[in-house]
Amino acid sequence: MNERTVVLIKPDGMEKKVVGQIIDRFERAGLNLIALKMVCLTQEILDVWYAHHKDKPFFSELCAAMMSCPVVAMVLEGEGAIQKVFAICGPTDPSEAQPGTIRRDFGESKPKNVVHRSDSVGAAQKEINLLFQPEELS
Repeated sequence: MNERTVVLIKPDGMEKKVVGQIIDRFERAGLNLIALKMVCLTQEILDVWYAHHKDKPFFSELCAAMMSCPVVAMVLEGEGAIQKVFAICGPTDPSEAQPGTIRRDFGESKPKNVVHRSDSVGAAQKEINLLFQPEELS
């Protein structure tokens, strides 16, 4: 099934200057880059984005980290895109990720794992709507 999904290159990924390498991995895997921009995340966006974490003790620290600098937001499209992006990124914890995945190669810890990826079709649609206008999607 053709799907769309969101990937954010998080502040730790921006600091490491690996944006091009990350995008290249998705393109080499056959995913189509249909939208790309730098975004300054706001508390309002993060309250919706991370609503499932709002009552957890790390929520304010997570939001502060995500707002520490602009991030790269992209929409990728392709057959089975959500699962394909998961395989390219690896699990949340870089120490559990396979060699050759983005999180294993560039991540340091669960909070500093370089990328966010949508985990479902519903999450992808919510995240696309939070960050992109319809006319920005090709």
